[in-house]
Amino acid sequence: MAVRRVRRIIRRFDPWTVLKVSLVFNAIAALVFVLGLWVMWSLLLQKGIPGAITDLFDQVKITFVIEGETWGRVVIFLAVVWTIVATAAMTLGAVLYNLIADLVGGVEITVLEETYSQAPQPAQSTPVRPARPRPVQRAAAADPVPGANGKAAAEETAVVSPGVGATRS
Repeated sequence: MAVRRVRRIIRRFDPWTVLKVSLVFNAIAALVFVLGLWVMWSLLLQKGIPGAITDLFDQVKITFVIEGETWGRVVIFLAVVWTIVATAAMTLGAVLYNLIADLVGGVEITVLEETYSQAPQPAQSTPVRPARPRPVQRAAAADPVPGANGKAAAEETAVVSPGVGATRS
C-alpha cells in the first residue's frame, strides 16, 4: 500500500447544503436533548426528588412549586429556538467563509491518499516491436486466353498468403 501526500484547498461551502445539513443535525440534537431531559425528569420523579426539594423550600418559608408540564414546555420551546438560531448561525458562517475565502484563497489542508495496487508494476517493460506486414506472394496465372478480337480477355492471378490460402482477384 502506497501513501502519498495530497494538498487540497477548501474554497467554498454551499450555503444551501450547510443549511440543510445543519438543520437536520440541530433538530436531532434538540430531540436528543429533550428526550434526555424527559428521561432524567422521569427518574427524578420516581425517586421523589422534586417533592423533597419542594418540602425543603416550604421549611424555609419560600414558595416554590415544581411543575413538570410547565418545565417541559419551556425545554421544548428552548430546543426549537436553539435549533433555529444554531442553523442560522451555521449558514451565516458558511456565507462569511465564502466571502473571506474569495479574498484569501481558502483553507489548504494536506491529506494522505492510500493507493492499493493488485499486482506490482514491472520496473522496466520489454519493448514491443511493431508488426511488419508479410510480403504477398503472387503466382502467375496460366497463359492468357485469347479473346474474340485476339487480345487477352482478362488476366487472372492467384494471391497466396501464408496460412490463408489462395484467392482469386
